Amino acid sequence: MYEASGKLKWIGETQSFPSGFSKREFVVTTSHDKYPQDLKFEVVKDKCPALDPFSLGQDVQISFDIRGNEYNGKYYVNLACWKIQGSDGSSPAQGSSKAPANRQSSPSFASEPLPSDLRSDDDFDDESPF
Repeated sequence: MYEASGKLKWIGETQSFPSGFSKREFVVTTSHDKYPQDLKFEVVKDKCPALDPFSLGQDVQISFDIRGNEYNGKYYVNLACWKIQGSDGSSPAQGSSKAPANRQSSPSFASEPLPSDLRSDDDFDDESPF
């Protein structure tokens, strides 16, 4: 488990795929280093609407896992967010007074998800890499 904090710089639209999988990406600009970094995170499946209550420029704290995979000889790394909250520790529904009026309230990441919510049987192969 990893954590990062910063300001929301960009929130993308939900992307849906023919397989039924959906994801939503967002960028957080960290400021704790000498040089601020723009980090792209993603949420998947039923967690996509949880970004709705947040607005650009809002300070947030992200809990995430680092996920990596190989596809056609190329390697990819994703920062898979499983919890997002206002930097004051509030959930998005409670802490975001800057949420646009046209967005509806959605479930937050306030409670930690179960491992079965994050991973499916297809995420792992039975082969050992050693």
